[in-house]
Amino acid sequence: MFNTQYDEIKKIAEKIFNNPELGYKEFKTKGTIVNFLKNVNPDLQLNEFSTTGFRTSLGGGKKLKIAFIAELDAVYAPTHRNADPETGAAHNCGHYTQVAIALALYKYLYQSKVYETFDYELVFIFVPAEEYLDLRYRDELLKNGTIAYYGGKPEAMRLGVFDDIDCAVCVHAIGGEFDKRTIDINTALAGFLYKYYEFKGKATHAGFDPFSSKNAYSMSTLFNVAVGLARQQMNEREMVRINPIVMDSDMSTNVIPNRMVVGTDLRAQSVEYIKEAAVKLDDAAKGSAMALQGEVNIQTQMGYLPFKQYRYLSEFVREAFEKNEKIDVLLDNNAISAGGDIGDLSFMIPCIQIGHSGFTGTIHGDDFIDIDQEFLFEIFPEFLSQVFIHMSGKVDKNQLYKRSFTEYEALIKTIVD
Repeated sequence: MFNTQYDEIKKIAEKIFNNPELGYKEFKTKGTIVNFLKNVNPDLQLNEFSTTGFRTSLGGGKKLKIAFIAELDAVYAPTHRNADPETGAAHNCGHYTQVAIALALYKYLYQSKVYETFDYELVFIFVPAEEYLDLRYRDELLKNGTIAYYGGKPEAMRLGVFDDIDCAVCVHAIGGEFDKRTIDINTALAGFLYKYYEFKGKATHAGFDPFSSKNAYSMSTLFNVAVGLARQQMNEREMVRINPIVMDSDMSTNVIPNRMVVGTDLRAQSVEYIKEAAVKLDDAAKGSAMALQGEVNIQTQMGYLPFKQYRYLSEFVREAFEKNEKIDVLLDNNAISAGGDIGDLSFMIPCIQIGHSGFTGTIHGDDFIDIDQEFLFEIFPEFLSQVFIHMSGKVDKNQLYKRSFTEYEALIKTIVD
């Protein structure tokens, strides 16, 4: 059946790809998805959340609930060949394929009625704003109370969208081009936070009286040097990534600058090491300001938690792969420094993310584009249906865990407070 719906799914994917939208603004994308689902199932029931998010399910009323998650948003990449000329949004992270894959899976399961054989309810959850960007817009949403979290999954968690879910499956593009059709499991993602360092000094005339100044720009330069030297002290197993940039300043060549804001992300593979590395960065900033008799104000903003996949669930994917003859390669047990809000959700419930090939170019890059649509929109969705069929009757609820949103909030406070 997947081959008979391939052309339709491909057209949906292309429509979403050519109409990219940033997080919490995915209104056209949502409309496209909902129209498709209602054409498949006229009795479709939706629960909406977070401006553009929504969920629907197959096989309601069962005690075990498994979520299949698709992410709606695009990346800000104005130089991408298919970027929206007005917003700079572009689908060079592959989220449009997630949506198309979810729709292919939904249509097959609904029309074949295979979902009726499952001993669990399969809940399709379409989540906005996975990408951590467009923060000024999201600041406004925070101020007016529309959201409380920048990321779509933490916001959905706050709203109780996942309260009745026992475990979750997500899929995501693998960066790079592969000679053979490939999937991966158990890839760990980094967690990250943002640090803002506001260096303060004393402004004077740069020609007449630089002697009594306190140069905030020099403090930020010293900080950059300190960060560079501190990299030697970062545990390489944690795959730490730090990228300081100038966020704000008010400089002219005839005035010694008295204010310079440097921002950086901080990525690592564990919460514990994020905390440790943050202390090192803060000390470097304080020391740099003190060395030049200035001051520094420090702000910390949480990004996403590290993601460690739940290997018990990954084994169902491995077992389905071993019976599949259309996918060539299974990669296992990788770790990368990219992050995602699936890490936050995985704190509350067990989650896995199945990576899939089918692209060329650098993920998030200007050259990123799909090159194997048959794999993406026919073969891979068919494989996912095999995974879910294989899971039926085999998932032991005693092997799963569940934490509350209150526990999640408490953890976040230990990182940013």
